Amino acid sequence: MSVTIKDVAKRAGVSPSTVSRVLSNNSRISRETSQKVRDVMEELGYHPNMTAKSLVSKTTSSICVILPKPAEELFLNLFFMELIRGIVTQANRSGYDVLISSGGSEKEEVEAVSRLLNGKRVDGAILLYSRKEDPVVDFLQQNGHPFVLIGRSEKYPDILSVDNDNIQAAYDATKHLISLGHQRIGFVSGPPNHIVSRDRLKGYTNALKEAGLEMRKDWIVEGEFLQESGYRAMSFFMNLPERPTALVVMDDLVSLGVLRGLHELGYRVPDDLCIVSFNNISIAELSTPPISSMDIGIYNLGYTAAQALIQSIQHDGDRQFQKRHIIPHRLVIRESSIFTPPKPS
Repeated sequence: MSVTIKDVAKRAGVSPSTVSRVLSNNSRISRETSQKVRDVMEELGYHPNMTAKSLVSKTTSSICVILPKPAEELFLNLFFMELIRGIVTQANRSGYDVLISSGGSEKEEVEAVSRLLNGKRVDGAILLYSRKEDPVVDFLQQNGHPFVLIGRSEKYPDILSVDNDNIQAAYDATKHLISLGHQRIGFVSGPPNHIVSRDRLKGYTNALKEAGLEMRKDWIVEGEFLQESGYRAMSFFMNLPERPTALVVMDDLVSLGVLRGLHELGYRVPDDLCIVSFNNISIAELSTPPISSMDIGIYNLGYTAAQALIQSIQHDGDRQFQKRHIIPHRLVIRESSIFTPPKPS
């Protein structure tokens, strides 16, 4: 005979309603009572009927993560793996499952979100990106579905979001290179329709203007968050009549492509070109040379996004929650940027 919620309640010395509240992660249940009930559930081998629970509570205890690209391409970048690790950790601690969905186009992304949310398969969504024009955000906002954006929206500035101060972070990265004496600093950007690319470009240009340095369009290259983008950028930069002596690069994975391209062209980092990148994923420290990188707290971005979304779901209609969360950044200086260029004669 299967174990019922009444069996758990009797063994734990609580009412069946208390067991139900524990299963729903109700904040009014003390930690001690919750742990006692969960211990009894494990002892008796009790597993709640999630279908029945969903019908009663009208929730699924599941959230979805919407990837900005097909999964096979996205997971080449450890940034997204670490982001999802933070999301899953917080979701599991709150008793939520995580579904991952992606689309090859914006239309497919909207269809995936609609299928999951309108089909009552999940309670809310986390978007791992922010674009200038985004039909997914439009759909979620217009239909009143709970969601959180990792990034920021220019169209909907008051939506629930988790982000870094990317303008300040890029400013700080550029100032680091300026402090070493660099006057010709280039920028390897991401897709121009992504808000993070635009914000970091703004921080870079702000630092140059403040220092009275020239900002040249031919020292700015746009691409994707892939190694190949960095590799291609080097063929362009190193063939310029007057090339940069340092680069701010949008992403550590892109920086690996930069290093590969420079190596094939016979240039050395940091002797011939200094590099500062973003994200501080593990490969930044393990590369040759190790890459100076802006740590943006990837795990905390994901963890905080899941936490904010679940709070929003559990307190539907309560507008008192903080809407915008900013995760701090810090520059981790390594060998790729410690070369000091000679002073101009």
